[in-house]
Amino acid sequence: MSDLAQAAVLMAVLFLLLGLGVWVALALIACGLAGLMLFTSAPPGVLFATTGWSSTASWALTALPLFIWMGEILYRTRLAEDMFSGLGPWVQKLPGRLLHVNVLGCGIFAAVSGSSAATAATIGKISLPELQSRGYAQGIAVGSLAGAGTLGLLIPPSIVMIVYGVAAQVSIVKLFTAGILPGMLLMLLFSGYIALWAWRHPDQIPKEEETVSWGQRFARLRLLAPVGLLIAGVIGSIYAGVATATEAAAIGVIGSLLIAGLGGSLNRASFVASLMGAARTSCMITFILLGAAYLTSAMSFTGLPANVAAWISSLGLSAYGLLAVLTVFFVLLGCFLDGISIVVLTSAVLMPAVQAAGIDPLWFGIYLILVVEMAQITPPVGFNLFVIQGITGLQLFTLARMALPFFLLLVVATVLITVFPQIVMVLPGAMG
Repeated sequence: MSDLAQAAVLMAVLFLLLGLGVWVALALIACGLAGLMLFTSAPPGVLFATTGWSSTASWALTALPLFIWMGEILYRTRLAEDMFSGLGPWVQKLPGRLLHVNVLGCGIFAAVSGSSAATAATIGKISLPELQSRGYAQGIAVGSLAGAGTLGLLIPPSIVMIVYGVAAQVSIVKLFTAGILPGMLLMLLFSGYIALWAWRHPDQIPKEEETVSWGQRFARLRLLAPVGLLIAGVIGSIYAGVATATEAAAIGVIGSLLIAGLGGSLNRASFVASLMGAARTSCMITFILLGAAYLTSAMSFTGLPANVAAWISSLGLSAYGLLAVLTVFFVLLGCFLDGISIVVLTSAVLMPAVQAAGIDPLWFGIYLILVVEMAQITPPVGFNLFVIQGITGLQLFTLARMALPFFLLLVVATVLITVFPQIVMVLPGAMG
């Protein structure tokens, strides 16, 4: 059977299973099993055992449950509420006023949670009711939250960065460092759009209700001290070379336990709930990783990935041409799969073609995460949209329309890092 026919059969099996509602991990395993049984003579059981061990017995992967647990602990504290109170006085003079708290709050919480859904849920539960009570337009409030919530994937420590680093054999520490400047760029784009929107719609921005003196502004900054110290402990230890990603994750867990304990939100019930939440999420992600690794191994036995990479290389596409094609492919894929599934399903398969085009795997990781961020706010499988739907009760496609400007800003950010790759590469290069 030709490569095209093999690919068509495997894609049909995969999308049929996903369409029937089968778990992503089980669908990937079943697709790999079908490929081995139909197109090779390799023993499926033996390959599953060896692939299952090799894909999960990774020391770098131990950072994953630790960072997830850190986010689960902080999710149950007053951290988001304190951030709103601490940031509010500093943005009241900007066009858009408290709408910028969505962006700044998501950026700060992303630096201690590593999860896009957790960032959108935590900040949204605090900011949306507050913004609504003060009379801010619902469309821009919800849209800015949906867009800024995606920062949880890009600003380190990011769970998706760990997954990509393991799948593509790229340094997780350098990925963390590479995500800092693109994350800040994205925050500037989001805040810039909010300011422009507020300038064009001044009647939809309520008047300033509270006058806060400079002394009170600095006094409220103490509310941001716990999260500031935690970010410094986690990201600072990595950038200074004092700790690996896994060791920094342990620092983050200890720091989050201290914040929860000193804030009075740490008790037996919240501790067990955070531990169980982290265990469920970690098992889900690890199961998807195992399924993707098995499918990748099965496809390598058929020779399909190597042939596809050779075919893409033979097209003579420039790096820009390849990235344009891949961007469309990833956005379409994001309509049906979550971000982690996209990363683990495509990284190993596409890496030969990416490297053949002269694209740095470290830069490609940040590019891939930006495109996956788009998938978080595209229906029908946009995780951030689901999260915000649970908070607001709005229809999914209404939320998607509100988030559309921020989707386009993600496209702009992707173009900028493509034209100016040093935005991604300068900090990892400074590490040596």
